[in-house]
Amino acid sequence: MAALMLTLLAAPGVLTVPAHAAQRTELGVGAYPRVIRLEHAPFRRGRIVASVNSWDGRGAFARIYESTDEGASFHQIGEVRDPAGAQGECCGSIYELPQRVGRLRAGTLLWAASYGQNGGAGRRMSIRIWSSSDGGRNWSFLSEAARSHNHDGVFEPEFTVDSGGTLWMHYADETEAPRHGQVLNRVASTDGVTWGTKQSTVAISPDRVRPGMPVVRKLPDGRYYFGYEICNYGQRYCDPYFKISPDGANYGAPADPGTRVVTANGNYFQHAHNVTVFPGGPNGVRLLMVGQIYTDRAGKPLPSNGQVLLANDAFGAGNWYELPAPVHVPRAYNNFCPNYSSSLLPVDDGRNVLELAADYDGDVCKIYFGKGSAS
Repeated sequence: MAALMLTLLAAPGVLTVPAHAAQRTELGVGAYPRVIRLEHAPFRRGRIVASVNSWDGRGAFARIYESTDEGASFHQIGEVRDPAGAQGECCGSIYELPQRVGRLRAGTLLWAASYGQNGGAGRRMSIRIWSSSDGGRNWSFLSEAARSHNHDGVFEPEFTVDSGGTLWMHYADETEAPRHGQVLNRVASTDGVTWGTKQSTVAISPDRVRPGMPVVRKLPDGRYYFGYEICNYGQRYCDPYFKISPDGANYGAPADPGTRVVTANGNYFQHAHNVTVFPGGPNGVRLLMVGQIYTDRAGKPLPSNGQVLLANDAFGAGNWYELPAPVHVPRAYNNFCPNYSSSLLPVDDGRNVLELAADYDGDVCKIYFGKGSAS
């Protein structure tokens, strides 16, 4: 994908924001939201933490928010200001360690983002990781997990811990051109500080095909859902696909495109999808997906574009079906802001879904949140 070219705009201070039923509520200036529930941090279990790529007069940085009322309101608790943000920051990710990794205790938060996309002709992009041991209030630089050896980019970090306790970071990698325009790679670590040699996860010929935007979710049966988009694949634009890993470490042949996500009548999301795991359905687990542009089988945006989620009750297999989205972005189109890589989370014991999504307010990109039924 193209890097997010974030314009430096003044951001207003954001404190507690009350939510309103069936209505999106402004969180603040930013893009690429992420939201998780703390499950392993002592004294903070159940709290919701969100991260947003943002910017102000000092440059690009990450805002960290917390909700203690199931997503009814948020308040800012911290920020990550990496000096490398002066040359651009995009596509951040937040993750809670489910168990100890090296000296990092269970409940440690990891933040990672791509840095350096605005570094000019001689740029060398990198993915840099910060950690927090207090629920997101204070952050320390931890490591650099990937760096480009040429002008091309490394984007969209995504963490998981596999069944053997190894920490993995998945990311989109443009540096293997001209053989591949973009691939999905992964690197492993046993301590979060030192990272191994990159391994190929999805790499498809010819060179114009671009897998990207990895998403990893551990399923209740111990397997791992690995989602991603594939752009320029045959006649398709940027459709969502997935594979199921038995252990979070192995993902099959990189040339295998996996399974495409589509409804019974051929509708699908184009670009920048995200997935979360909910309780429900005959197997006890429901996958919910959000994507940027909702289209018919021919790729034409539907009247419900920006107002729909897709769900599946069979671990991704078979057709997906529609549910209403809590946050409406009715003019979503191919752009870094509107409905781009939105984020979902189960709330209220799985009865509702919390959504964070970006949209323009005039010419300023802002994050909005809201809750709605998950069934």
